[in-house]
Amino acid sequence: MASSSYLFTSESVSEGHPDKICDRISDAILDGFLREDPYSRVAVETLATTNRVVLAGETRGPKTMDADRMEAIARECIKNIGYEQEGFHWQNAQVDCYVHEQSPEIAQGVDAAGNKDEGAGDQGIMFGFATNETEELMPAPILFAHKILRSLADARHNGDVPQLRPDAKSQVTLRYENGVPMGTTSIVLSTQHERGLTQDDVRKIVRPYVMDALPQGWMCPEDEFYVNPTGEFVIGGPDGDAGLTGRKIIVDTYGGAAPHGGGAFSGKDPTKVDRSAAYAARYLAKNVVAAGLADKCVIQLSYAIGVSKPLSIFVDLFGTGKVEEDKLAVVLNKVMNLSPRGIREALELNKPIFERTASYGHFGRQPDADGGFSWERTDLAEKILAELT
Repeated sequence: MASSSYLFTSESVSEGHPDKICDRISDAILDGFLREDPYSRVAVETLATTNRVVLAGETRGPKTMDADRMEAIARECIKNIGYEQEGFHWQNAQVDCYVHEQSPEIAQGVDAAGNKDEGAGDQGIMFGFATNETEELMPAPILFAHKILRSLADARHNGDVPQLRPDAKSQVTLRYENGVPMGTTSIVLSTQHERGLTQDDVRKIVRPYVMDALPQGWMCPEDEFYVNPTGEFVIGGPDGDAGLTGRKIIVDTYGGAAPHGGGAFSGKDPTKVDRSAAYAARYLAKNVVAAGLADKCVIQLSYAIGVSKPLSIFVDLFGTGKVEEDKLAVVLNKVMNLSPRGIREALELNKPIFERTASYGHFGRQPDADGGFSWERTDLAEKILAELT
């Protein structure tokens, strides 16, 4: 039996981290396709290194989304993040595009035809998780790791901390007692900065933003607050380390507090169950916890390429449930159509809503009026309860 008192750590990375730049470019290109054709098929990967960006993948959609358009989108993303440094500049970086047409063999498995419904874009397993330890029904360590970096990014964009640069990472360790988070024991924050700042200078700049991101009284001891532990952090972004789409799947999901599937999200249209079914699983898990049926819930879905129905639905309530898990699995399959088409329609995923997901987590966010983060709604809770009575 796991201990009820323990330390748990999660990390996050900023929008300017090399991998997150790539996630954003891939998702911005996806949004570009979906704006012109909501049923575009997109699987775009991005690589970034010193003053170079490489785009690769396969698409099926409007011809206006050509290499020139994708290059322009990539440059706009880099500009909006704030990269105008010698080794990585939105205007001067070379952008190479190797995106091609979608394979007809993949298309025939995914497309609806005759009596065949739209199938999953690939095989795979997807997980969704929710816990009542925070208002957002997210694990606290990853939630606060995201909040710290997002507050610093907002301050940088607002001009409040002009000494800081886009690349940053955070790591938060929380102390749990009887399974409840009680406070931080250590925080690590590494942030790129202008030349000439000392480690103490950076520490003074970031401390108030870290404290504001945490609940009152949760700040870690001063000797456990590690800021730029290696010293200077001037060379950052893809000039310091190469980036790739999809390398931060634990940052994107639950910070290691729950299982996750093997597939990344960014750059993939919603026929790819790597993405859409992971969103559906989070949606179901969150509504189970929001309905008061459990304190924690993990849901696994599995799919086969070309097959519309999920092959399995697994529910684990970690011993906190008020309903039998096998019965709940049947109900969840009843209240939501878990085919790729059903998920797309229920969560309205054929919209250009994905670029905003590329940084600070795909989960624990507020639903947007235009349909963004629709999987964070709790509008299914009453329907689940009704089916159980």
